Amino acid sequence: MIQKMRIKQSLAYWCLNGTSWKWDIDHICQTAKSLGCASVELAPQELWPKIRSYDLNIAIAMNGMPEPVFAKGLNNPRYAEEVIARTKIAIDRCANAGVLNVLAFTGHKWKDADDPESPEIPPAEGARNTVKHLRELAQYAEPRNVTLCLEQLNTRDDSDPMKGHPGYQGDDIDYCAQIIMEVGSPNAKLLFDIYHVAIMNGDIIRRLSQYRDLIGHIHTAGVPGRGELDENQEINYPAVMRTLLEIGYEGYVGQEFIPTKDPSTGLAQAVASCNV
Repeated sequence: MIQKMRIKQSLAYWCLNGTSWKWDIDHICQTAKSLGCASVELAPQELWPKIRSYDLNIAIAMNGMPEPVFAKGLNNPRYAEEVIARTKIAIDRCANAGVLNVLAFTGHKWKDADDPESPEIPPAEGARNTVKHLRELAQYAEPRNVTLCLEQLNTRDDSDPMKGHPGYQGDDIDYCAQIIMEVGSPNAKLLFDIYHVAIMNGDIIRRLSQYRDLIGHIHTAGVPGRGELDENQEINYPAVMRTLLEIGYEGYVGQEFIPTKDPSTGLAQAVASCNV
């Protein structure tokens, strides 16, 4: 076990169960405990009691939308009613279970989210729609002590549907940060995914400092490829983690990479890299 971690770390369930790896929840929780991680995140609600039985937290939960969860989002009036209704249910479930964060997405830029040939929602209009709907959700979440975390996703990597998301409107961290600033609620924050930000924007350390007051959750993965945090990828994760300490970040860092080999080895290396 890696002890005395100043960075709270979390394992992402889907990376260990929903890809080529099929670890069950007990194996994931046991691994989290053995590594000194405090959370298992993004797991189905029916597994939350099992996670709690290991004295682990659930750092962030899904928003209740069907897969792909990021396609139909808050930017599109066509889907807003469904997204808001499902997210409010997720907020209630999180409030009852003591889960503090719920994912939020802008959605695809197309008016028909499933049809890249359909007309596009102008970026400014998409931002206004997202602000309006995210503000409603934040107002609902505030008395329930739950925070919405809006995630920026990269649109450049089209090699795999879980490595990049062509068509996603909120693919720029500055665009998403502006939305959060306009919402103006302590219950609406950024999910700063280091992997996605590195691909689309870069300048990770400076942007972490720039948006320090807006960040509600952090995700990791190696660039390129969304693999392990090893010597084959380009991000200096210890330096990034030291920046999080310097800016006073107190939330979780979710290990959300897709293992290319035995996950046990990659997880141990990732957790050690982020233990500064």
